[in-house]
Amino acid sequence: MKYLFVAGRNVELSVAEIKSFLEKEKIPFKVISIVKNGILIETGRILREIIDKFGGTISIGEVLTGGTTEKIVNDLDNKSLHNARKNKLNYTVFDFNGKDSERILFYLKNRFRREGLKATEKKLTGRISLQNGKEVSKVSSSLIDEQYFVFENNFGKIIEETDYEKIEKRDMGKPVRRSELSISPRLAKILINLSKVKEGEILLDPFCGIGTILQEALLQNIKVVGIDKDKKAIDCAELNLKWFNFPRNNYKLIHGDSSKIQIHEINGIATEPDLGELQKKMPSEEKAKEIIRNFESLMVKVLKNLKKNVRQKAEPLANSSASSQIKGRIVFTAPLIQTEKKRVSCDFKKIAFQIGMKIAKGFPIDEFRENSIVGRSIVVLEK
Repeated sequence: MKYLFVAGRNVELSVAEIKSFLEKEKIPFKVISIVKNGILIETGRILREIIDKFGGTISIGEVLTGGTTEKIVNDLDNKSLHNARKNKLNYTVFDFNGKDSERILFYLKNRFRREGLKATEKKLTGRISLQNGKEVSKVSSSLIDEQYFVFENNFGKIIEETDYEKIEKRDMGKPVRRSELSISPRLAKILINLSKVKEGEILLDPFCGIGTILQEALLQNIKVVGIDKDKKAIDCAELNLKWFNFPRNNYKLIHGDSSKIQIHEINGIATEPDLGELQKKMPSEEKAKEIIRNFESLMVKVLKNLKKNVRQKAEPLANSSASSQIKGRIVFTAPLIQTEKKRVSCDFKKIAFQIGMKIAKGFPIDEFRENSIVGRSIVVLEK
């Protein structure tokens, strides 16, 4: 089976998330090709109802056929292409360097006419600005019945889409929000997937704030521990998690300092620490480096402490061994600060060396917008 993952604005980060998710689920796969923001993957399993678990994927499509144009057209004659209940169909076609796309579009038009449909191809008028500065097309109308794609020598159909309205509704509806300090549910999902923590395992967020990462993990049936030295933040996280009606035995909130606190065994860490004070204007390179040094010092203290074989007196979420430790990956964001000359980020090799881990292949990955002063570097550490 071949599937197309249509990524959001940061394609590199989306690819890393997809790989981590498939690896943790033990789903064999191969990345065949990446074109624009389309990632074509081959796998031996049928993928269904997984879009909600991704933060960096807009939609997922299934390849229906591939090969020469003649083969594609002949194969499509024997396949159902739509679920139109009336004789009207609005459709759109994504083109990822499709070979002979015009002929396939001509085929679709004639095919729908033969079926007695009043079919209209809607052009892709929306745009997405990618992290690399390029722009790609997106669907800008909700009046689309079917979405198809031509990816090189493959033709397929979009089968799942991210429900952004649903995500925004639950994010806006929770009791406490901190728009300037909290990460988005989208980024929270990405960090969770990069950690490779599985359903039923325990994820730690040592800078949990009001609990965005915790909530997204709990929605995936991952147990969580959240720590924050700000008592108000912990109280707000409690309100938010109660609002979601998560089982109380699936999460633990601790008011404390993550550079000193003792914990039970966990399966991985995903967190967004304090990225430093909000910058209203571009800082000097010296000031940026000062912020970075303070961040590096904080992370080394916290991660060294959390890697110690120590235990907390409070009851654990699950039975743990006598020797507590971080069993899996550590995923965190770090400040990426724009100065007049360049963007300044952490020395992740130094952080990894000081805590006895290594940087996972392909990281760090930067996440920023061109007009932002403070962006993020996302790093994954592993044994």
